[in-house]
Amino acid sequence: MSLTEPEHPFAEFIKILGKGKKGSRPLTQDEAYRAMKMILAGEVQPIQLGAFLMLMRVKEETCEELAGFVSAAKESFSHAPAVSVDLDWSSYAGKRRHLPWFLLSTFLLAENGIKVFMHGAGGHTQGRVYTEKVLEALGIPAAHSLAEAEQQLLANNFSYLSLRHICPMLFDMINLRPVMGLRSPVHTLVRLLNPMRASHSIQGIFHPSYRQVHQKAALLLGERNMAVLKGEGGETERNPDVECLVQSVCNGELTDEPWPALFARRHMKADELDPRQLAALWQGHWEDEFAEATVIGTAAVALKLLGRADTQDAAHNLAQDFWLNRNRDRLSGG
Repeated sequence: MSLTEPEHPFAEFIKILGKGKKGSRPLTQDEAYRAMKMILAGEVQPIQLGAFLMLMRVKEETCEELAGFVSAAKESFSHAPAVSVDLDWSSYAGKRRHLPWFLLSTFLLAENGIKVFMHGAGGHTQGRVYTEKVLEALGIPAAHSLAEAEQQLLANNFSYLSLRHICPMLFDMINLRPVMGLRSPVHTLVRLLNPMRASHSIQGIFHPSYRQVHQKAALLLGERNMAVLKGEGGETERNPDVECLVQSVCNGELTDEPWPALFARRHMKADELDPRQLAALWQGHWEDEFAEATVIGTAAVALKLLGRADTQDAAHNLAQDFWLNRNRDRLSGG
């Protein structure tokens, strides 16, 4: 009689990824779905999870793997939204060189009738400023559940909800970053969650090669309107100092669109990141051409994605009008 331990069911996926240069291969979409389903059900040992995440990190995710992971994650929280959301906005990277000016872009959209749902996680990388803390500094409360987020969207057209309250297991996994010393596939898949099933979604990434992976994964997931760009610091934010390539799914078709730099020269990074400057810029008490161009330029990309403008120039002009006519008292409680 054999005393050999039976192979753990999850070992199948580790073997596929870890058999060496000649024997290993990417997971199929179904294999990725089954692997993530087991992880989120707590059916995987910690050592297996660490091995799996790092093997995925070394080889990098394919669009099929990403779509499988996201499908399993969506099933794990399975929320049927009661509110029609216009734009899903992921915010997971944190900012290191500049403040998160994109937050003011979302406020512009919200003021003009566009419901923006933002989700993210903070604190997993040292030395970065995360959205949740900045919103807190501005006096804007985060939601604590998907139901509360819906109420905020109905009241203000904007809500931020931490991944902690959407999928606690993914939140714990994203916070393994300091333990591993590396990001993992979780940092990629959470950007594609679209928990409120918004009609449009926008994502920022840091590594340009991930743009196309996001774009094609969104297509596999049935997303009809999304955009991904190399954002400043990895956030969903257009850097006005450089050309910005936006890769999209538009009505189910893949499109690539370069947006030009808005300045001929690059700006220096800020000496310190003080969230109070967001309120000062919004209220008109402080001026900064880089910050203002970032807010308007980021909003323009979103407006074109949403179909509120047919051309880049029209989108930019509309965003500029939103900025000039903003309610400057909006952040007076910050």
